[in-house]
Amino acid sequence: MNEKVNIKDKLSLFSETWTPKIIGEINDSYVKIFKAKGEFVWHQHENEDEFFLVISGELSIKMRDREILLKEGEFFIMPRGVEHLPYAKEEACVLLFEKKEVINTGNVDSEKRVEAPEWI
Repeated sequence: MNEKVNIKDKLSLFSETWTPKIIGEINDSYVKIFKAKGEFVWHQHENEDEFFLVISGELSIKMRDREILLKEGEFFIMPRGVEHLPYAKEEACVLLFEKKEVINTGNVDSEKRVEAPEWI
């Protein structure tokens, strides 16, 4: 892939929430986007950190000992092994950098699990 990517255009291609879509690939990682609204699930990733960048709206991430509120243009790196629960009161659009093998629900089997994200 050696074409520019317009994130807003990619976000306009889907409406479902908590369903990551792949929009790029760098080294052994994917660049993903997703829309958030409501709660996700408590989970953790034993071997991978996660990079969350809010494109629009606000995303909160609960951890057992604190909570992070991310506003448009802010990012947070979730350390591997930390249990967390992302949620958004209103729709938020988020960009992720994750290793290719990362599954969105980590160590938890849930109806929100996406094992093979779609390329858009």
